[in-house]
Amino acid sequence: MKQFKRDIHIEAVRQKMLERSQRGLIKYGVSLERDDLSTLDWLRHAQEVAMDLAGYLQVLIDMEEAK
Repeated sequence: MKQFKRDIHIEAVRQKMLERSQRGLIKYGVSLERDDLSTLDWLRHAQEVAMDLAGYLQVLIDMEEAK
């Protein structure tokens, strides 16, 4: 079996995801393995996160264009 090099960028993302999960458990007392949200609730939550991301991206685009 071919052995691959460890990707430090993926490892950094994995660590951040673990830390975020732990903060969420402390803050909300539940993990993503919850069953109290409907499919529609999950979709709305995902949409809100995506809209936040779009806003962050626009700020960065505006900053780059202003240079």
